[in-house]
Amino acid sequence: MEMTKLIKHLNIIEVKNAQDIEITGIAYNSRKVEKGQVFVCVKGFKTDGHKYAGQAVEKGAIALVVESFIEGLNIPQYKVESGRTALAILADAFYDHPTRKLKTIGITATNGKTSTSFMTNAILENHDLITGLMGTVVVKIGDYAEPSELTTPESLDLQRFYAQMVEAGVTHTTMEVSSSALELNRVACVDFDIVTLNNISREHIDLHSSFENYFAHKSSLIRNAGADKVAILNLDDSYSASLVDQTKAKVITIGVEDQSADVICHNLDLSTGRASFTVEIMRELITNDVVIPKQQFQIELSTPGFHSVYNSMVSIVIGLLCEVPVTTIQKSLFEFVGVERRFEIIFEDDFKIIDDHFANSGNIDITLGTLEKMDFTRILLVYAIRGDRGVTVNKENAEAIARWAPRLGIHEVTATLSRSHVTQKDVVSEAELAAFMEVMDDAGIQVHLYEELPEAIRYSMNMVEEGDLVLLGGCQGMDFGAKFALEQLETIRPNVDKKKLFQPLEKRVAGNS
Repeated sequence: MEMTKLIKHLNIIEVKNAQDIEITGIAYNSRKVEKGQVFVCVKGFKTDGHKYAGQAVEKGAIALVVESFIEGLNIPQYKVESGRTALAILADAFYDHPTRKLKTIGITATNGKTSTSFMTNAILENHDLITGLMGTVVVKIGDYAEPSELTTPESLDLQRFYAQMVEAGVTHTTMEVSSSALELNRVACVDFDIVTLNNISREHIDLHSSFENYFAHKSSLIRNAGADKVAILNLDDSYSASLVDQTKAKVITIGVEDQSADVICHNLDLSTGRASFTVEIMRELITNDVVIPKQQFQIELSTPGFHSVYNSMVSIVIGLLCEVPVTTIQKSLFEFVGVERRFEIIFEDDFKIIDDHFANSGNIDITLGTLEKMDFTRILLVYAIRGDRGVTVNKENAEAIARWAPRLGIHEVTATLSRSHVTQKDVVSEAELAAFMEVMDDAGIQVHLYEELPEAIRYSMNMVEEGDLVLLGGCQGMDFGAKFALEQLETIRPNVDKKKLFQPLEKRVAGNS
C-alpha cells in the first residue's frame, strides 16, 4: 500500500524526510517489526515506543509515525498528536474498515461481559449465523479459536482479527469492551451497531485514578454511539440508567426491578439457583429496519445466579435485534451452560460447590444476593484475598461480605493468600491483607487464614455436611480452587464416579495445569 494513501486518514502535524514509499504493513511492537512496515510510536503506561524506533528501523521499518521527531533516523517521519489514536486509524484503514462489513456488537460492564458475550454468541450461532467473538477467554473467528491475551486487543490486532472475520465469512461479531480499551482508544475506529452497558461498580480504580474516570471511559461506548446505532441500558443500575438521555443511539431499556423498562422480567423463580422467568416486551420497538413486536415468552436458564438474569436479558434483546426467532433464543439459553468461574456449579449432589470469580464488591453483592434466594443449610466461604488491587478494593470487598454475612448466616470465613498460585503481579500485600482483616474483625467474623490455597480448601472440605454450600470466591488466587476442591472430594469419597466428578475441569482454561 502507498504510504501517502494510508496517511491521508491522519491529521498530520508535520512531515520529516518525506518521500513516496510502499509499505507492507503496520507495527507498534519493535520486536515484531517486519521489513517494509511503518512503525507507530505509542506511549503506554510503562514504556514509550519512541525509545524503540531505532530498533524498529534496524529490523526493517521504512517509516515512522511519531509524536515528536527522532534525530538520527533518516526515514520518513509523520508527526501526529497521539500515536495511539493514529494506530487505531491506520489499522482500520489498512484493513479496509472491516467492522463496516460486520454486524458488530460491543458489550461493556463491570461484571458479566464475558457471560453476556458468550450467551449472545450462542444465540447467534444457533440461528445458523457465522459468528466472531473477542474477549477475556477467547478470540473466535467462525470455527477457529485461540486464547485471548487481552480482554480487548490492541487496535492493530483488533482490526486484523476483524479483517480475518470478514475473509472467513463472519456476519455477526460480539466483543467484550474493557475500560482500558476505551481509555486507550483501541476501539476508536470500530463501527459498533449495538452497544450495551449492563452495570457499573468499583473496579480498576488504580488504573483510571478514580471511579469517576472509570465510569467516564466505560460510558463513552454509549455516549459516542451514533443515531443509526442501538444502545441497550439497564434501568436497575443507576449508572446505566443515567445514560438514557446521553446518547444519540436508539435506546432500549431492560429491567427486572424497574418495570417501566421497554423489556422487563417477571415471575422470576430462583429457588434452584437457576432462573426461570417471563420476558415481556412492553411496547413495539422499532430500530432501523427491525421491528420487535409487543409480546411475552418464557425463559429457562441453565446458568445459575441472579446476575445471569441480567446477562440473558441483554443477550435476548441483541438476539431480537438480529432477528433471531424467540424459539431459538429460548433453546440457546436453556442449553447454554455458562463460562468458567462465573457462578459455576462444579459439584451438585448432597451438597453444592460453586466457583465464582468474586472480582469486586458489585460482583460479590450479585453472587451473595443469588445465594440468598437458594436453598441450603450452611455456607462455607473460602475466599482468596485479591492481590495488587489496592487497599480500597480489598476493603470494599470485605465490606460486601460483611454486609451479607448476617443474612446468609456466615459467622466465619476461610481466607487464603494463595502465595504459590498467583503470579508476582497478583501477590497480596500486607496493606491489602490488613484492610480485609480489619473489616472482618469489626464485623465479628472469624477468619481462618491460610498462606496457601490447598490448605484453605482442605480445611473447608473436611467440614462440609449434607445440605451445605461451599463457595469458592476470588479472582486469580482462586483459579486453582475448583481443581483442589474436587481432588479433596475424591480423597474424602474414594468411591465417587471420577469421570463425572472432574467433568467441570475438562475444558477449563484457568487453573487446570
